[in-house]
Amino acid sequence: MCPRVGCPTVEARSPDPATAVPALPDAVAEELDATTVAEIRALRDDFARFMLQYKFGMDEIVTKVSILQEEFRELQEYNPIEHVKSRLKSADSLIEKIERKGCETSFEGIAGAITDIAGVRITCSFVSDVYRVFDLLTSQSDVTVLDVKDYIAEPKENGYKSLHAIVEVPVFLSGGSVDVCVEVQFRTIAMDFWASLEHKIYYKYDRQVPQELLDGLASAARTAATLDADMERLHRQVRGELPGARTYDV
Repeated sequence: MCPRVGCPTVEARSPDPATAVPALPDAVAEELDATTVAEIRALRDDFARFMLQYKFGMDEIVTKVSILQEEFRELQEYNPIEHVKSRLKSADSLIEKIERKGCETSFEGIAGAITDIAGVRITCSFVSDVYRVFDLLTSQSDVTVLDVKDYIAEPKENGYKSLHAIVEVPVFLSGGSVDVCVEVQFRTIAMDFWASLEHKIYYKYDRQVPQELLDGLASAARTAATLDADMERLHRQVRGELPGARTYDV
């Protein structure tokens, strides 16, 4: 049983890379010569190996965050991480993005152009926690930060807020070490709730969202930002970080 209310959880949603490219039906395979079948199978195996590298990179980040979670939960008075989710792009989603970006179809070209094949989302309690967890993760010696987009400091026009980081981590395989890119998103509970609603609305309307709903989303984003600010202030007061507050453990 979790020792505290709101104990964080880790969720992983990753398609099996080994089955991302289905095996050829027997009827189709019979019509192809042995060389063609061998080439297709080799491509399938190469793709599975390519995706596994990203899965392992994603797992490395999740493990690092899980270690921080456990340390906070067991040894410190406050755990800033609410929950963690991870996802690996499906083959269909990856192909769609390759076509949309018009990048090279070699594995090297794909790796260089698409940086969110593997993704981890870390949801924190407060805005200050977002930056704290970001610093704790990215300061680790084997995590290299390639790019940062701070949509908390500068929200998108539609109201979206989140801190995005593209990081690179080494994955140690039987054939040697491979550096893998992982997109890590940091956000508060309010930001995550808003982003989830926005995604559902855009999906339902195939991105052709009525203006009335867009206005509603913008208003909800402002409300979420106000809630985050109010909760941050209350949190600091409870922890004795504001003038006149008593200091005690939370």
